[in-house]
Amino acid sequence: MWQSQRAQDIIKLVVSIVACQVAGLIGSVFTTPSIPTWYAALQKPAFTPPNWLFAPAWLTLYLLMAIAAFLIWRKGLAQKEVKTALLIFAIQLILNALWSVAFFGLKSPLAGFIVIALLWVAILFTILRFFRLSAVAGALMLPYILWVSFAAALNIAIWQLN
Repeated sequence: MWQSQRAQDIIKLVVSIVACQVAGLIGSVFTTPSIPTWYAALQKPAFTPPNWLFAPAWLTLYLLMAIAAFLIWRKGLAQKEVKTALLIFAIQLILNALWSVAFFGLKSPLAGFIVIALLWVAILFTILRFFRLSAVAGALMLPYILWVSFAAALNIAIWQLN
């Protein structure tokens, strides 16, 4: 029984990691080609971090998000609260990928801002739901909302400057 539960937990953790990293991969399909061209030509605020910082930051955030989702998932999908929390998590993950489509794919800081505002709200709801089920899972999402808050400020500044 214990071995079976452990195997299920490993599968849930791997699926959680893959799902989050795939969202990042989808975003990178739209982001990467625009960095040396469109994004490089934009006016950016003084607080813009160097380009090399974004990939390791996002890889780390996706890993923290995956662990948080795993901690909630392992509580069991039979619980309505778990299903709701994971649904909201999935919505924010979709919005996460859509931001790259809007900002970089459409080359629209305004569309990016609209999506990132919705993303921020979805992350907040995810955090609140996760904290109800696991303080650790909720806490693991805090660096993500902080980074997205910073990204939203950067998005707004780029929109205003261009």
